[in-house]
Amino acid sequence: MPELPDVESFRKVLADCAQGRTIRRVEIRDSGVLHGTSARRLSRDLAGREVQEPERHGKWLVVHTDGPALLLHFGMTGRLVCADADDPPHRHDRILFTLGDMRRPRQLRYRDQRKLQGLWYADDPEAARRLDEQGPDALTVSRADLDAVLAARRGHLKSALLDQSVLAGLGNLLTDEILWQARLHPARTTRSLTEDERAALHRTLRRVLRSSVRAGHVPPRDTWLTGRRDAPGGAPCPHCDIRLSTAPVAGRTTLWCPRCQPEPSP
Repeated sequence: MPELPDVESFRKVLADCAQGRTIRRVEIRDSGVLHGTSARRLSRDLAGREVQEPERHGKWLVVHTDGPALLLHFGMTGRLVCADADDPPHRHDRILFTLGDMRRPRQLRYRDQRKLQGLWYADDPEAARRLDEQGPDALTVSRADLDAVLAARRGHLKSALLDQSVLAGLGNLLTDEILWQARLHPARTTRSLTEDERAALHRTLRRVLRSSVRAGHVPPRDTWLTGRRDAPGGAPCPHCDIRLSTAPVAGRTTLWCPRCQPEPSP
């Protein structure tokens, strides 16, 4: 599932492929990814518009033009691809934006196998509501803002970090990785954290996200928990070699080290 680093990489694809270029044509190959608009309206409104600098907040990508702005969400399987306009589309390419102002036209392609999210106009009430409900962006959140949103939340730490209204951009992989590197058990309550633990959580959050953004995804490194998630029959902790534990926490399959991340007292 795309998380903040993946969406940041899609923002860079969008900027490199389309920023400063004119949308010559929009081909809707599957209107099932459109929300609150029709294929005809989208094609009409975007033709001739210039793409401007894109923005990202959490897992949302904002596509600015000199006309309407679009909002993209990638669900579980979505992505953006930049291709030559002459290249045959992939069978999961749902929307093709043909871009001019160059010798060899390019296409920005919204590709999504499962079609769980898609595209909205920025002024669509549903999309605007979802953006308004987002917490601070996880990549840029300050220590003070992180403390504030955690202090206002009850329940498990993992549940809080996964909640996009608390902190925008984290998914299951990142949350497990951050908690493991910060040595915090996922079932700790938000209000049980000490001052030092909150500081460690913020430092680790920034470090893991910056490294993942550079990689363009959450990297499956042997020295990270991500490199051990899919090991058959379980895997040893990269820190201490004890076998990792797995169980549902906050409704998600969760991986942690029982030694490095001690279970909270009853």
